[in-house]
Amino acid sequence: MSTEETDVTIVGGGAAGIGVGVALSMLNLEVRILEREEIGASFRRWPNEMRFITPSFPSNSFGLTDLNAVTPDTSPAFTLDREHPSGDEYADYLESVAEFYELPIETGVAVTGIQPHADSSTAMAAAADGGTAAAESSDAGFIIETTDGPLSTEHVVWAAGHFGSPRTDVVDGSEHCRHTSTVDSWQEHVESSPTNEFLVIGGYESGIDAAVGLHEAGASVQVLDRGWPWAERHPDPSEVLSPYTFERLDEIADSDRLSVDGGTVVEGVRRTEGFRLDVRSADGETPEFVESTDVTDSYTVPTRPLLATGFEPNLGPAEPLFAVTDGTVELTDRDESTETPGLFLAGPDVVHNGVMFCFIYKFRARFPVIAEEIGNRLGVETDALDVYREQNMFLDDLACCEPDICDC
Repeated sequence: MSTEETDVTIVGGGAAGIGVGVALSMLNLEVRILEREEIGASFRRWPNEMRFITPSFPSNSFGLTDLNAVTPDTSPAFTLDREHPSGDEYADYLESVAEFYELPIETGVAVTGIQPHADSSTAMAAAADGGTAAAESSDAGFIIETTDGPLSTEHVVWAAGHFGSPRTDVVDGSEHCRHTSTVDSWQEHVESSPTNEFLVIGGYESGIDAAVGLHEAGASVQVLDRGWPWAERHPDPSEVLSPYTFERLDEIADSDRLSVDGGTVVEGVRRTEGFRLDVRSADGETPEFVESTDVTDSYTVPTRPLLATGFEPNLGPAEPLFAVTDGTVELTDRDESTETPGLFLAGPDVVHNGVMFCFIYKFRARFPVIAEEIGNRLGVETDALDVYREQNMFLDDLACCEPDICDC
């Protein structure tokens, strides 16, 4: 790996990393993208049956960029001939974008440490283990330690996504459960299980996707959630089930192999002859599906419960350089760390004014914001980013993030 200092180093080769990489490449900056596995690796780990909930459509020529595109001039629908791509298909799209733009991506390189130059005047020499290449120390910029050696960069964009950080410590005994993100295929999961009965804890997107996948594989499924996300309506799709998921759930709603139970809090899981769950109703009463003779408010399921409990911010070695409050990464209005100047965050962990930018069509609108900020600091022209504004992919006014403006 070259230790020559770059203008920007992007960590992550997924949708956010590729997307912000393209925006920065338009400014002719020296950019390096580091990916510890392969391009789109997290998408390739999706269950085989999982599909994008946001539809793709090649409407770019009308100023309505494909909702799943990461650049203004590409469309997964056009590339893949798919409205709801699979994870593997979307990773293929990302690879085609990276190839078309000739992005400088180094795969198989993991980041093991990040230090601001001001705190690490000797970090490069130490990390090089012998001083094969030491970067000049400066008051700005970073030393990044990787499995291929150290490198120096003026700015860092952390774009590692969060699929690799499933939220599992949500109930006592969660080690007896399995997170849905670790399942390769729902069909194979059913076929390899000793019984045909499954329990899913969590009733939002991933929980209902798991339930539908298991049901389609011939299994019986129960879904538990402390709320009723399948019954709630809200104009922000980050808060409720997407129309695509509502439609899929509605198709099997009358099946005797599906049960969705809201208002149910799972407090613990114990390993017995099966898996014993300690549950209570959100109102403190015994849930209706627990037999009245079971005074402990517990019941047993035969297979390992599945956790559909979301994800944590995946900040890795950059975590000490961000402030995190109640699971939310604190950022400036340019998506820069409030703790560490020059360190930016791109992707589904971006939150502003309580609005989650967890879908691609949301967080992609922040790519040119980051690129413009870095370009201005480096003194380069940023007019090339106007194409993002023309395609409604440039959200630099966070005051417009009002999810309650849908009237009907």
